Amino acid sequence: MAMIRTLFRHLDRFRRDRRGTALVEMALIAPMMVTLSAGVFEFGNLIHEKLLMEAGLSDAARFAARCNSQLYTSAGLTIDCADIATNIAVFGNATGTPPARIAGWQKANVTVTIAASGSCHDAVVAGVTQYRSTTAQVCIVRAAGTLAYSGVGILYLLNIGPITLNGFHEERLIRF
Repeated sequence: MAMIRTLFRHLDRFRRDRRGTALVEMALIAPMMVTLSAGVFEFGNLIHEKLLMEAGLSDAARFAARCNSQLYTSAGLTIDCADIATNIAVFGNATGTPPARIAGWQKANVTVTIAASGSCHDAVVAGVTQYRSTTAQVCIVRAAGTLAYSGVGILYLLNIGPITLNGFHEERLIRF
């Protein structure tokens, strides 16, 4: 009986002792907080790369919509509007000088289509205005791209497979 009383006395003293509770709580919560913080960082990085990709595609489509290769050809010069627009999308400049806007993004991942067949639409159909335009047809320029997101690793650790970011931007063909 004395042994049980001694045991209960030690357990009671252990139960009332508050030293070390913060350490135990920290040991339980810290791994979850670190994982959550890393996930937030990873998601922020993914969104940042998606926004950079969309900005590049928007710049490319805007350039391609205003580029007039016929004007250059008439002047005896040659220009490939789609290639220059692709350089603008990936590198942020017309010459295609590295570095790329996003590490790992390449020209092969971007397609710029200038007034392709099927991208031109009648401005007025059966007397109903479809597009406000001074011309009979409105043509579209489309810049589309993909990016294999490599990330910082937390998605890989969670066994979330490769993520492919897709984006596109369309502009009306203007050609000055």
